[in-house]
This record gives sequence, C-alpha cells and structure tokens, in this order.
Amino acid sequence: MGLMSSFHCIGMCGPIALALPVQKGNRLQQFAALIVYNSGRAITYALLGMLIGSVGASLAWIGYLRYLSVLAGFAMLIYVFWPATLDKYFHPPLFWQKAVGFVKKKMGDMLRSRKMYSWFLLGSFNGLLPCGMVYLALISSVATGSMVGGGLYMLLFGIGTMPMMMAVGFFKQWFTPTLRTRIRKLTPIMLAVAGVWLVVRGVMIQYPSSSAPASSQITICHGK
Repeated sequence: MGLMSSFHCIGMCGPIALALPVQKGNRLQQFAALIVYNSGRAITYALLGMLIGSVGASLAWIGYLRYLSVLAGFAMLIYVFWPATLDKYFHPPLFWQKAVGFVKKKMGDMLRSRKMYSWFLLGSFNGLLPCGMVYLALISSVATGSMVGGGLYMLLFGIGTMPMMMAVGFFKQWFTPTLRTRIRKLTPIMLAVAGVWLVVRGVMIQYPSSSAPASSQITICHGK
C-alpha cells in the first residue's frame, strides 16, 4: 500500500522533496539528507499508527474488529469511486485548520535550513499534513488489532513510500508535473485492491468460541 501510495505522494508531497536544498552536496550527502527527511516522515506515521492501533486493540477485545476492517475497506472504495462524496460531507474543524497552518509555517522555516536535524523535523512535520492516503492507511492500521501492529503497519507504509520519494530528490529534473499527474492515476487501482482485501479480511475473521471443552476440568488435590 505504501509503495503504490507513493505515486500519490509524488503529486502531493513531491514539491517538498523537490525543494530540499540537497543538490549541492555529493551523492552520498544527498542520499543521507533524503534518508533523514523520509525517516522523519516514516517515524511520524509509526507513532500515529501506534496511537490508532491502541484503539484497535480495545475493539478487538470487545469483538468489533471485523466490522472496523469492513468499514475501513468500504471507506477506501468510496475514496476511489466517489471522492466527491467525502469532500462534500467531511470538512476539517477550525482547530485542525489552525494546526495545519502552524505545521506549514514551521515547515517553511525548516526548508531554509541546511542542517540534518531540521530536515528530520521537516519530514516529521510532513507526516502530520492532511493526506487522504495517510488517513486511509491509519484506518487500515486499526484492523491490526494492536498498538505494536498499528505502529509496524504505518512504519512499513512510510518505508513503502520512500523509494519513489528518494527518486524525486535524486532525479528531480525527470519528475515534471505531467509525469507526476500520470503516475498518480495508478493510485486508485491499488487502493481498490486494498479496500476489497480489508472487506474480505473482516468477513473472514473468526473469533474463538467462548465455550470450553467438556473434558476440561480443574484438578482438585485433597490434603490429608
């Protein structure tokens, strides 16, 4: 999912990668800078996944995980086939808009810096920007049913986006706006496959029966 989502990232977050001031160093320095930036983004995704995954852990205990998996799958399919529906009925609250404005301002300050830690923070803040693909990945991470599973899911999601984002930083002259638009058209295919998989997964989940076997008994030792 992360690998296919990277085609979407090229159009949305690609301009940030293109703006990174890493072109003046040698190839090793460029590689290190891009790794630091993208690692910050992946770590933010992992932390968000752990937070959301903890919700999935509680839902698993009360038996609602299968319904959440189906809901996540349908949400992804709606995003693919009827994106205007989500844009019409779901609007971010005012406090969220202000938070996003703050994050963008901080990112603008960090883009002017040439220090490695600033690029790590830039990637970390980038992971907090509104993104439909990240939201869908987070919804999917709930279906893992655990905090560790959710964190690992989102970490792998972030790592999956890295090859394409690294390529944008290295070969920025190749990634024209026209090419980025064409690549983004491949994203709905993978999203539809992932949505169907989550629906099927939710339907196939089976919880163990609460009834204990009749032969299972507690041994009682009688003292003298």
